[in-house]
Amino acid sequence: MDYHSEKFSDYSLLIYKGKKLISLLPANLKNDQLFSHSGLSYGGFIFDDQSKYKDVVEVFKLTLETLYNNNISKLIYKCIPIIYHQLPTDESKHILFKLNAKLIKTELLSVVKKNRASLSKDRNSGLSRGVKNNLIIKEVNDFDDFWNLLLIPNLKLKHNVTPVHSIKEITLLKNKFNNNIRQFNVYHENDLIAGTTIFETKTTAHVQYISSNNTKNKLGSLDFLFNYLIKNTFSDKLFFDFGNSNEENGQKLNKGLLYWKEGFGAKSISQDFYKIETLNFNNLDNLFV
Repeated sequence: MDYHSEKFSDYSLLIYKGKKLISLLPANLKNDQLFSHSGLSYGGFIFDDQSKYKDVVEVFKLTLETLYNNNISKLIYKCIPIIYHQLPTDESKHILFKLNAKLIKTELLSVVKKNRASLSKDRNSGLSRGVKNNLIIKEVNDFDDFWNLLLIPNLKLKHNVTPVHSIKEITLLKNKFNNNIRQFNVYHENDLIAGTTIFETKTTAHVQYISSNNTKNKLGSLDFLFNYLIKNTFSDKLFFDFGNSNEENGQKLNKGLLYWKEGFGAKSISQDFYKIETLNFNNLDNLFV
């Protein structure tokens, strides 16, 4: 996360059992609160596949006690969505219950499960337009055209913001994780008209950025692109994650965006954010009988 280290006061933690590293928590500190790293889409403790429930409890307890003793009063904890787990595991939810953690936000992720994609009438119509207009999808190794011609202008026009990652930052990440960050562009008569940036994990293909020009409905560019990615490029993944459609800190949903994602057969799963009082670490004492 050094590519945006100047934006956050890093306070990431490594937790050992004896001499063995068993968990880590990417995190940043702000005043007297520790956050599951604000520069990452998803957060929470990361464990190896040998960890048992008792290990998870001890990691939570030790972390909270250490934070409390260092005058850090709260941990703002965002759970890792279940689709990113390599093994079924939800120990943290039970531990959060025992800690009297307060749910402060829930975001909905639109997710297509492997072999469960199904196009709605509208998405099928868009796909047909894409085929009729002879659109071409290319995977490219640089982000300049997509960022400069589509992403930056659209975000500026619609939301008056810039991408979370600059071209320099996304290029740096691509160089470090070449097989996990992929750029797909859509062309019509050699003109770039749409594209998406995908972050790929062992289980899931996650849509980080989507953008297109004003021909997307006329030419069906995004329907054409995502039908291809879901059914071909990433057909081996257990899940295809369109990301969230939340606005106003999770209080509202973008109805049109959610409708579009559901048109590919996506269902909603939750990503939960909790506030934990570090002084509650003693709640994990005497947990076992």
